Amino acid sequence: MPEKLKLLSWRDIVFVALPSLLVAIGAFWLAAQFIKPAPPDQLIVSTGGEGGAYQRFAARYKDVLARYGITLVEKPSAGSMENLQRLRNPEFAVDAAFIQGGTARLEEKDELVSLGDFYYEPLWIFCREAAVRCGDKILDLKGKRLAVGGAGSGTQHLAMELLAANGIDAKNTKLIEAGGLGVVERLQKNEIDAVFVVGPTQSGLVWTLLYTPGVHLMSLAHAEAYTRRFPHLARLVLPRGAIDLTLEIPPHDTQLVAPMTTLLVREGTHPALIGLLMQVASEVHGEAGVFQKPGEFPRAGHSEFPQSKEAERYYTSGKPFLQRYMPFWAATLIDRMVVMLVPLLAVLFPLFKFAPQIYGWRVRSRIYRRYGELKFLENEINENPGLHTRAEWIEKLDRIEADASHIRTPLTFSDILYTLRGHIDLVRDMILRRTTA
Repeated sequence: MPEKLKLLSWRDIVFVALPSLLVAIGAFWLAAQFIKPAPPDQLIVSTGGEGGAYQRFAARYKDVLARYGITLVEKPSAGSMENLQRLRNPEFAVDAAFIQGGTARLEEKDELVSLGDFYYEPLWIFCREAAVRCGDKILDLKGKRLAVGGAGSGTQHLAMELLAANGIDAKNTKLIEAGGLGVVERLQKNEIDAVFVVGPTQSGLVWTLLYTPGVHLMSLAHAEAYTRRFPHLARLVLPRGAIDLTLEIPPHDTQLVAPMTTLLVREGTHPALIGLLMQVASEVHGEAGVFQKPGEFPRAGHSEFPQSKEAERYYTSGKPFLQRYMPFWAATLIDRMVVMLVPLLAVLFPLFKFAPQIYGWRVRSRIYRRYGELKFLENEINENPGLHTRAEWIEKLDRIEADASHIRTPLTFSDILYTLRGHIDLVRDMILRRTTA
């Protein structure tokens, strides 16, 4: 092995290896500019009021995310409107928030994206039968005491839209900012006459009011008209007995209107977390329900906010390929490394291919340089052999031969070196023939 190393020209190796190393480092640095950092191990979500659907779903998200090593941090709020304010406030630490359809308008400075439609969030109007002739028109509530949801909630936003469409406002009707489970007791104590609630059937408040004696659920005769006037609403029918067949709740088919609920995230949220949120949403919201079929949600939506590219990729291709066979942390690690490896391989492959050729050219060039000197010496002898004495010609040739013998040449190029030495001997014979001692 030491003898083989002596044959190598370390100068040539450095000449080839150093630029190659610098190019590889440059490619690594360039690739590093495009690689995303590792996904954080926590996700902050702005939810809603105590006991509401947003908190209920966030609790289920938390359990699922824990299986992937991600901690979900809940930030309770008044509801959809406050959630949107938090997302738009760069100083508020939040990654995602539940938003009720129709409560948000895209602004020029917004850097928010939607993950699609997650579920229907119907509007329920419950009346106290002893106080209100709860018919099928919102106009029947004019002049009554109405709980329209808490300040900053999506319930209040939608309630005020529909009341205004019927000519009802604070001048002719008492509108009370109240929401949450506390309205049930106030309804029973005759402090309010009707309650507006927005939420899925799984909502604790909706479920409680459906089973409260003396409380009636209004069926909206103008449901279809509302959907034409407010495009973010959909008409739903709650079939007779869909909640409870034994108690026959509701006692007849009930028409409702419902916005969609989505999850808005900041554009800076890590793509891996967005992809994971889509998987969690499919598990949590993909179940069958009163208003949906299995696997109907989540789905690509038509929100005013642009849809996340990660969400679009999920709706098109499903779970990322690597995550189908590997744990989340391993799949994300490999996915990040691929971003580094592709440009590196694109640079290293040509380097590995051409570096030996460059090294060979360097070695051959030194041998060819002696060939040039030998040829020049041969021409001089042919043109004017008397220019120098035989001893002087031999001395010049010996110098070329000495230089050739000191060239560090790998075994691959030994044939060229030996050929050079053979040609040196030919020139020596020519000197002996053409000159006198």
